[in-house]
Amino acid sequence: MKTVIRSVTFVLLLLLLFVFGFAWRDVRQGHLPTASTLASMIDMSVSQSKVTPEQEFEQNYERIRTDYYKSVQSEKLTYAGMEGLMASLGDPHTMFMEPQLASDFSLETNASFVGVGARLSTDELGAKTINVFENGPAEIAGLKAGDIITAVNGKSVVGSDIDDIVSKIRGEEGTTVKLKLLRGDSKTPISISVKRERVETPTVSETKVVPGTQFGYFQISSFAEPTARQFDEQVDKLEKQHIKGLVIDLRDNPGGLLDTAKEMLSRFFDNKTVVTIKGRNGQEETVTTDSGDVHNFNYPIVILLNEDSASASEIFSGVMQDYKKATLVGTHSYGKASVQNVIPLVGGSSAKITIAHYFLPRGGGANDISRKVDEEGEYISGGLQPDVKADLDLDSVKPIVFGDITTDTQLQKAVQVLQQKQ
Repeated sequence: MKTVIRSVTFVLLLLLLFVFGFAWRDVRQGHLPTASTLASMIDMSVSQSKVTPEQEFEQNYERIRTDYYKSVQSEKLTYAGMEGLMASLGDPHTMFMEPQLASDFSLETNASFVGVGARLSTDELGAKTINVFENGPAEIAGLKAGDIITAVNGKSVVGSDIDDIVSKIRGEEGTTVKLKLLRGDSKTPISISVKRERVETPTVSETKVVPGTQFGYFQISSFAEPTARQFDEQVDKLEKQHIKGLVIDLRDNPGGLLDTAKEMLSRFFDNKTVVTIKGRNGQEETVTTDSGDVHNFNYPIVILLNEDSASASEIFSGVMQDYKKATLVGTHSYGKASVQNVIPLVGGSSAKITIAHYFLPRGGGANDISRKVDEEGEYISGGLQPDVKADLDLDSVKPIVFGDITTDTQLQKAVQVLQQKQ
């Protein structure tokens, strides 16, 4: 009986709202609502109490798509909805990736793409070559670091966006791209033809011995699929030069694949815990290094870190620190203690979703390195703390270049640490 009374009251209230609301003008003009209109409104109001979240989302999607005063692209609306769903979780590491972004992310993870094998940066005259991959098609064709690309296939790229230039240079495997270059102070352009091939991105920079020392040095830009093999190759090159210490630079390394970090740690430890992963409902999984892959590093190791060292780079560094295999120098790391899984979606897009939290081997409550920030997003705590704190000299007159012993004060501190361990 109470339910019936509530329903009648609701209908009367709905009628009052209709008459004294937006429809009042129509009533004054003699246009009374029809019985079918009122029935539809009542049915809609009652049905809303039964609608599922999925149905509500679909209804709103259709209403926007069909009723908005301008034509709306369904694809764009879908992407915006997916982005909103991910953003509502409040997790900066869970995100929706549109097809192009998903493709770029896959290339970054695989460290493999079809192109000429060079890294480019923006220049007012086109695109400046900052790095040419060793033995890649660009190097074979004669492209050099410092060259400025001013035209691609006969069309000027002066003033063009760097992404547009890169897309013009890339293409189908086996095809040829023509580049016009400016080199050094010469005003005479150089033309070269480069065959597009599948290129492996070097995630481990070419090694060098720090000038005036017997210490090897290289940077690792990310933990991608080929990184462990590239790491082995560069270590082999340095050891042939009889180094007495090694600096591994992980500054600005955003991380990458947990499996790659584990594979590299297997060069140092047999069957040791890398991380403990805690997923939904408290389920735990322990990741350990492989056995039989240990290399004899008979010299001290320093790892350089900064606040932009995150994820897999923190796992690698944290485990090396926990097992006393390396000294951490620099500043605190980022503090990303979560694990993501990339899920392919229909249409080429994908979703990167946090599926677990990881904990390092260290005990005493220090195994959780999660980043903590204030209301304005400023760092409070978290990340790895260095064994030896060292800052960059931001007041330096000369530009700071990572790996340059004359300007890189953190590298200078790393060298001092290695010298003390001799």
